[in-house]
Amino acid sequence: MRILPRLVLGCALALTGAANAAEIVPIKRSVPPPGTPLGDADRARLQDGLSALEKRIASAPASPALNDVIIFTKAVSYALRFDEFWDLAKETPRADWALQQARERLDKLAEAPWLKQTGLQVRGFVSAIDGSVQPYGLVIPEHLDTSKPVPLYIWLHGRSEQETDLHFLANRSRSAGEIHPDGVIMAHAFGRMCVGFKSAGEIDVIDLIAEVSAHYRIDPERVVLMGFSMGGAGAKHIGAHYTDHFAAIHAGAGFAETARYLNLKKEDFPPGYEQTLWGDYDVPDYIRNLFDVPFIAYSGEQDKQIQAAQVLAEYFKANGHELVHLIGPGVGHKYQADTLKQVLALVHTAVEHGRPMPETISFETRTLRYDRMFWVQALGLKQHWQDARIDAAVVDGGLRVTTSNITSLKLTWPGLKAGTALAIDNQKLVLTAAAGAPAATLAYDHSGWAQVAPAPAASAGTGTGSGPLSKRHGLQGPIDDAFLAPFLVVLPSKPSRNERFQRWCQFESRHFIERWAALMRGEVRIKSDAEVTAEDMAHYNLVLWGDAESNRLIGRIAPSLPIAAVVPEGAALYLADAKGLPAVGIVPVLIYPNPLSGERYVVINSGLTFREGSDHTNSLQNPKLPDWAAIDLSHDPDENAPGLVTRAGFFDEQWKAQPASP
Repeated sequence: MRILPRLVLGCALALTGAANAAEIVPIKRSVPPPGTPLGDADRARLQDGLSALEKRIASAPASPALNDVIIFTKAVSYALRFDEFWDLAKETPRADWALQQARERLDKLAEAPWLKQTGLQVRGFVSAIDGSVQPYGLVIPEHLDTSKPVPLYIWLHGRSEQETDLHFLANRSRSAGEIHPDGVIMAHAFGRMCVGFKSAGEIDVIDLIAEVSAHYRIDPERVVLMGFSMGGAGAKHIGAHYTDHFAAIHAGAGFAETARYLNLKKEDFPPGYEQTLWGDYDVPDYIRNLFDVPFIAYSGEQDKQIQAAQVLAEYFKANGHELVHLIGPGVGHKYQADTLKQVLALVHTAVEHGRPMPETISFETRTLRYDRMFWVQALGLKQHWQDARIDAAVVDGGLRVTTSNITSLKLTWPGLKAGTALAIDNQKLVLTAAAGAPAATLAYDHSGWAQVAPAPAASAGTGTGSGPLSKRHGLQGPIDDAFLAPFLVVLPSKPSRNERFQRWCQFESRHFIERWAALMRGEVRIKSDAEVTAEDMAHYNLVLWGDAESNRLIGRIAPSLPIAAVVPEGAALYLADAKGLPAVGIVPVLIYPNPLSGERYVVINSGLTFREGSDHTNSLQNPKLPDWAAIDLSHDPDENAPGLVTRAGFFDEQWKAQPASP
């Protein structure tokens, strides 16, 4: 679990240099905030206990139940590493408790009796994104009949900058939470602690459904998403992005978008590309998706966050729908008891009916990251980050479809067969037989819509010679999209000869690795450029640090990247000056399909683009840079940016450069 010692050793070779340059000022962490240093005796006792347990875990037989042990040792390890003790009288015993829980589970690992127990449970699963073990909580009613499929309710917690692994485990071990109905399994998502269930936290929520379903007989047609405050915000955006996963969605309080929630004035707006990227998580941009399943909003009458539901109500009304918005009379930021009963009654009714398979679908998106709704899927957009829609309905045994900003789509209506009549954007087609499961792929060109053969996965966007390069689901950017899937950090095997760049690269790569651990509660995978294999390139997005001389992988792919096209000054990073030294100037950061393995990304010299300056409110933890940017090294990195962003922009649908935004 602990990669930091390897990081230090790796950087000793890769990121030395610039010894005479002034150090870049460390960026103050706010989530989680630094705590109170432990006394020497307590720290030594906890560290000794942790080390002994980590040795036992390393030699234990392989077992999925081992994840349910690691959640406790990881919690203590992070608490020690990041000084996550704010009340020593309470939290030091809590760390001792966690170590004792790990010992007891290790002693009983072969039988793993907790897997069969009811009541409150804390478990762990491995995230594919970074290989970390992430905790979750379960509430299993004592008399629940698990011999038949049961409903699953996913609960998303509220914001707390101190809700670390250790706190989450303790809370989930002693409290069922405010909502714990009989007849269902409640699963409490950790969601990477305090990121608004965005980024890796968003993927963890979806993965949690599969994780619980692997251990219990969950009815896939009766999965519910619920949350309050930060969790309510998470329920809104996850519900809008993955609507068809759920039989019902309930959002209590929580923000719904960025600008109006923060009451930003026009003069305070960030650059245009960042405003565009609000469209990643702003729920109004996906509002029509919420018409497809029951969606219930709740607000306290005196809660300032009622604003979010009021915004959603406006968008519902503008689209001819009415938001179900229950208001707790006389209360602020909490549930009112009687109104909560009404909320739960609506949720339970939806669960009794089960997840619908609608014959009428409204689908809305701005990115192919979120590309599907029940039996419709967007395969191509005319332009990313503009409103895109597919409205589909079953009419007289055929299909009627209207689109906006869509160039290619797939229909998997269960009743689809050879001879099915399709009216799409006032054009009439007769669909041919589909091989295997009922499906039809359609593409639009200057002459109109036509049914086409499904494109092989490799030709949908590789640049490896198998087909034209194009944006598609999972290969559409922006930079932060690389961190929603398995990724590997690749450090250079030697320092750059450019001292200014070396200083920046050393700081930024270490900053990302440590920020990921503290904020995202996991350790990134790390290799040097000399260690990366073809298998790595097939399985991981590669996050490459260095320049064309210091990192051999950057040297291999640099001629295939559009660096000079999007940042002319940035090309100097890969050229030598008159003295043979790499030129000083602008560093390009970007995301692009890996020229060596077109099914994955490469990211050049960037980690997460939202930084510590955004952590004070989850509404700002959005991507801050688009597909590429130019970073002026004359300005040091800080809590808001990796340097002075001189220009930035998006690639078009064929991954070609578009005009930059200053």
